[in-house]
Amino acid sequence: MSKRLYCGNLSYNTTADGLRGAFEQVGDVEDAVVITDRETGRSRGFGFVTMASDAEGMAAIEQMNGVELDGRRLRVNEALPRPGGPARSRR
Repeated sequence: MSKRLYCGNLSYNTTADGLRGAFEQVGDVEDAVVITDRETGRSRGFGFVTMASDAEGMAAIEQMNGVELDGRRLRVNEALPRPGGPARSRR
């Protein structure tokens, strides 16, 4: 089963491809995304990486937390579900 990771303290210059490339050094990356502001399109300074397995996810947390990427030290931990979860209605 895959593991989704939160990646914080990203440089505003970090792209999804750059984030994917950094984590591919640890294992198979299923998905990498940098969250952007809806209005400006500018990075919000965090993103998510989905590793192919729990083991690779845990290895990525251990190996990538504190590593410098694009001039900033990454904060990497297991992504937590949003409060309210998927049952929350959108208007």
